[in-house]
Amino acid sequence: MKISLLNFFRIFVGILFIFSGLIKANDPTGFGYKLEEYFEVFHMTFFIGYATGIAMLLCILEIVLGALLLFGFWRKQVTAGLLGVIIFFTFLTFVSAFFKVVTSCGCFGDAIPLTPWQSFSKDLVLLVMIVYLFKFKEEINPVTTHPGWQSSLFAAVFAFSLLFTQFTYNSLPILDFLPYKVGANIPQMMSIPMGAIPDEYQIMYNMTNKKTGEKKVLSDQDYLKTDIWKDDNWEIIGDPESKLIKAGYQPKIRDLKITDAGGTDYTKEITENPYYNFVIVAWNLNDTDERGISELNALALNATEQFNIRTVMLTANSAQDADAFSKRMKLFMEVFYADAVPLKSMVRANPGVLLLKNGEIIGKWHYNLVPSFDELYKTYFSK
Repeated sequence: MKISLLNFFRIFVGILFIFSGLIKANDPTGFGYKLEEYFEVFHMTFFIGYATGIAMLLCILEIVLGALLLFGFWRKQVTAGLLGVIIFFTFLTFVSAFFKVVTSCGCFGDAIPLTPWQSFSKDLVLLVMIVYLFKFKEEINPVTTHPGWQSSLFAAVFAFSLLFTQFTYNSLPILDFLPYKVGANIPQMMSIPMGAIPDEYQIMYNMTNKKTGEKKVLSDQDYLKTDIWKDDNWEIIGDPESKLIKAGYQPKIRDLKITDAGGTDYTKEITENPYYNFVIVAWNLNDTDERGISELNALALNATEQFNIRTVMLTANSAQDADAFSKRMKLFMEVFYADAVPLKSMVRANPGVLLLKNGEIIGKWHYNLVPSFDELYKTYFSK
């Protein structure tokens, strides 16, 4: 019984750690954004500049520890490492859940969103399993005891996880779980379809008894049911408040607003353009790759001159900073503004490129992998 349970825990924990590491390694930039939230919450702003690098190391660590547990190699070190990792994450998710400081833990990236309490519950289960593995670590049998094979398998897993994480960082996630994936129609994903269930609200009244000073908060149903409104001693303080009881249909894209420097809304004009148009996303101009911007600027010039294709750049910087950047880089493209959150979700690159047509995302590229103008012509513009 003990050995069967040990093997089950070993396989379950090992596979889960590998899966978790691979999902996050698929999008290390996104995981880095999540770590930035934690660093801000814990006032560790010094680490924000290193968030993506730390994210990549954590992905590799999870994959390697999970694989070594399955192989049964270096039992003492691996189980101790797993125990340290899970204690740290359990503490982190508890703080997030209890103090409501981070609304989504990022344990499985954007593939499987978990609330902090769900993540904390998951970590508690894993903690129990890993404590059991640590206690009976000597009973774990390795798949091979040959030192050379052990070192070779470790090197293979480490090299794969390192190369995979580096590849996705320098390109884009292989599996895109974000709303702005290729094939998505932005206007449709921003709209609420006919017949969708709306949000359900309840009206709440703050009431005070003029004689006793007693205070009550009543819903509109209780306000009528208890006949408190007939009692002249009770009065409503302030305006009634709307309380969300049950969330209805939520559009997958609900926080995108594109404006010019004066605040005029251009969201509809840009996202519903019926022709091919490029959207360059450079959410942070201070950290953007200027070589990439220069190449995209040349692409925008060619696209406009030969096919009258419009190119806009979206940024979260101030209009003053963007204007100075545009003049210094001699940008041909128009500059518009949006919040950093949707821009980070659009494309995991700074800069990144979206090719839109009639609101649909036709193509999406990291600045390292933007096709040449001739390739774009053959694939898209000539058709």
